[in-house]
Amino acid sequence: MTEATAPDLPHPAAALERAYGRVWKDQMQGVPMLNPALRVQALGFAPWQDHWLGVMVTPWFMNLMLLPRVPARWQPIAERASRHYRFPAGVFEFIGGRDAALGDFQACSLFSPMFDFADHAAAAATAEASLAALFDAGNRPGSPVPAVEAAAPAAAAAATPAANLSKRSFLFGTAPRADRGA
Repeated sequence: MTEATAPDLPHPAAALERAYGRVWKDQMQGVPMLNPALRVQALGFAPWQDHWLGVMVTPWFMNLMLLPRVPARWQPIAERASRHYRFPAGVFEFIGGRDAALGDFQACSLFSPMFDFADHAAAAATAEASLAALFDAGNRPGSPVPAVEAAAPAAAAAATPAANLSKRSFLFGTAPRADRGA
């Protein structure tokens, strides 16, 4: 088969859930940074450019994940090396990783640890909202802050744009709160 006719690699959600499920079972039991209300779930994975892009939720982290979809177009990076990708919401840094079962991947941390989530439904909703926010140019730094839903938390309602927002603040429209010491 030529590069033009080579099939896409399979959808990665099941493989991600198996791999991180094994890590949870074999390596993370008893680790205090786990949120016991959460489970391992791959959410929203869909083609983006020549990659698979989605969000991985575990009891210890939530990451945007990029995995190869078109093998000939994947450009791996060394573990812990970084690469920047441009999305409608701005430029995001992804860190290279490698797993024996998954192969090469790249991840952009959204949350770690995961204690801010009361239950898995809240974490999954946040993962899906994060992915949607990534493709909303209104979230680009310097853009006006989007309207806040009436049911949004008070911290989000008090949000103001800032030049050096964290990824979390950028994605969710929240500025550092003074009572948290920035």
